[in-house]
Amino acid sequence: MINQPLDFEKHIVELEKKVEELKHIQGNDVDISEEISKIEIKVQKLLIETFSKLTPWQKTQLARHPQRPHFLDYVPEIFQNFLEFHGDRVFGDDPSLCGGFATFDGRTVMIIGHQKGRTAKEKSYRNFGMSHPEGYRKAIRLVKLAEHFGKPVITFIDTPGAFPGIGAEERGQAPAIAESIYTMCGLNMPIISVVIGEGGSGGALGIGVCDRLLMLEYAVYSVISPEGCASILWKDPSRAEEAAECLRLTAQDILEFGIVDEIIREPLGGSHRNLRKTALSIKEHIQKHINELDGIPTDELQKKRYEKLRKVGTYRDQDRIYRTF
Repeated sequence: MINQPLDFEKHIVELEKKVEELKHIQGNDVDISEEISKIEIKVQKLLIETFSKLTPWQKTQLARHPQRPHFLDYVPEIFQNFLEFHGDRVFGDDPSLCGGFATFDGRTVMIIGHQKGRTAKEKSYRNFGMSHPEGYRKAIRLVKLAEHFGKPVITFIDTPGAFPGIGAEERGQAPAIAESIYTMCGLNMPIISVVIGEGGSGGALGIGVCDRLLMLEYAVYSVISPEGCASILWKDPSRAEEAAECLRLTAQDILEFGIVDEIIREPLGGSHRNLRKTALSIKEHIQKHINELDGIPTDELQKKRYEKLRKVGTYRDQDRIYRTF
């Protein structure tokens, strides 16, 4: 049951609660199955109608949904034998970025992902999924370890961005992200990245250099948050909804730009309504792409990865097309 509905899904959740209440009343002496069935049909129609015309801002809200599954929610559903590693061997451990070896479809892989936390205490501990430089240095350590043992890398992106605090900057936030990008560019093992929620700016790119980029249907991927964009462009963060329209941050937009390779469909109403079904879909897509990447020579793999990265950032000015790289 959705206990923290977004504004645009409240009317659906209210009907679902009514169905649950009626089911509790239903018994041998009271037959209201027909009434229940009518409401359930109405709920399905409302879900289809509502989620078929979501705005970019509403999809951004879905990507941040308080009940949306996070990296560590998916791990036991997709992988087995997860062995988490800690620390960057320089400063400390960053709980907002987790990773380690795991078993996937009978093979050992390295998995890395942002973790936001669910309760207020967890969110504080995980720093709301905003990683410090030691998080990216840990990611560098893990991908190098995967390369040493010849294991593929799978990353899960879900962050509003890297942490911009003074301490993080003093400890080398930008160089840590840059080194992580550089390291992943030259990795001689396949890399698959999945955007499961927010893919924000350099915080996402730090573990987002890959051979195949996948996105959940209601995930978003952008150079800046809508609030940050509105604050810079119009000095007014309340215009975030307008900024979301301009940023073209939805999975459908990113696919159109040729940045993402495939969109992973979510259950009707979003992944927070069915973790297991979403996890199964993610697993099937990872299996497909990891099998396709198997056997590609290292030189060709790195060349295609470089070409993929070079395609990011094209923009049009009147009749000319420019690249940011």
